[in-house]
Amino acid sequence: MGKKRGPIYETPEFLSADPEIVRFAEQYLAIRGTTPRTREAYQRDLEHFGAFLKARAEGTSLDEKAPPPYEALAGAQYADILAYQTHLARSRRYAPRSMRRKIATLRTFYKYLRHSGRRDDNPAADAILPKIGRPLPKAMRGDEVAKVFAVRLAGLSELQRRRDQAILQSLWSCGVRRAELVGLDLNDVDLDGRQLRVIKGKGNKDRYVPMTPEAAQALRDYLDVRPRVTVPAFFVGRGDRRLSAAAVYKIVRTYMTMAGITEYASPHTWRHTVATLMRERGADLLFLKEFLGHESTATTEIYTKLARERLRTEFDKFHPREDV
Repeated sequence: MGKKRGPIYETPEFLSADPEIVRFAEQYLAIRGTTPRTREAYQRDLEHFGAFLKARAEGTSLDEKAPPPYEALAGAQYADILAYQTHLARSRRYAPRSMRRKIATLRTFYKYLRHSGRRDDNPAADAILPKIGRPLPKAMRGDEVAKVFAVRLAGLSELQRRRDQAILQSLWSCGVRRAELVGLDLNDVDLDGRQLRVIKGKGNKDRYVPMTPEAAQALRDYLDVRPRVTVPAFFVGRGDRRLSAAAVYKIVRTYMTMAGITEYASPHTWRHTVATLMRERGADLLFLKEFLGHESTATTEIYTKLARERLRTEFDKFHPREDV
């Protein structure tokens, strides 16, 4: 299947306009093998805190993001972080999970400054994190999946129609993440062997994912009309470029919404769906771990819980207890 490579992204990697944050991303995060999307998330979280510090010092609105640079970022104290947490809680715009992530970002950033000799403490180390329960992922039922595939959108070209079906079939068949789907190159797709090669998935792991005959046929149909472009991407967008993750999200959400699924209409729902349905049918946890590319079965175990919860829901719905 050719030489190993890293995924190719359609847009340049995000870099903050603040030099301190850029150094953190390049000197600490990058050498630890984090993905571009992870580095972007860290940088945006740090910009949010830096903007808070700057706005508070200048007496401007905390709800309007102050532009970089953020001179106070490197020298922030525990009191600043406590004030930031209070602001996040009072704004009611951030879920506990988002607040935990932002504080975890600060812990990592100040750990980097301490290890590099620029601080002798970590002001975020003692920050109290809000408690969160781990919600079960949302997954479709088999009949809902069928409804999505039955949707026919008006006004699509033959290329768009075949591309959309190939995307949906890949998500349904292979349970790949959105970033993994758009990262596929032509030589990663083995239609005769009915498998995909995911290069540098989450956790920097490579894996091979089998696909159904229906998915293989949908991908083959798309290849018959795929534009002749220079990029090696399997799914291509406009202007000789790789189809973006945002475009895939919009495509999938459109089909799901048209099928009446709005609460959890996203590409990741398909990953949860195929894993849950396979677990309900008796799929082994070790198989699902490898299939999904999880680090451990502890992550995969959530699909056992989801399968049990759905079984209990169906039980309550259909048990004839009121007949006696």
